[in-house]
Amino acid sequence: MAIPEPYRRNFETLLRAAADGNLALLECTDARTGVPRYVVTAVGRDEGDYVMTPFGHLCDGNPFEDYIPPDPGDGTQPRA
Repeated sequence: MAIPEPYRRNFETLLRAAADGNLALLECTDARTGVPRYVVTAVGRDEGDYVMTPFGHLCDGNPFEDYIPPDPGDGTQPRA
């Protein structure tokens, strides 16, 4: 299964920000729950102001317990 375009484009932006040294880890507040989250964020500039673009938060627990990777045998393995 191919990764949908909006996700691929966001991932490419994330990779560029990392290569340029423009990533930050920010402590933010979850808008729905009010719980603190640590958010991977790209940092840019717009007319002298900083612009923060959040990409996702770090897992609170063990990510190996929170996520199930695709099964390479079922045809859903992500393709590059």
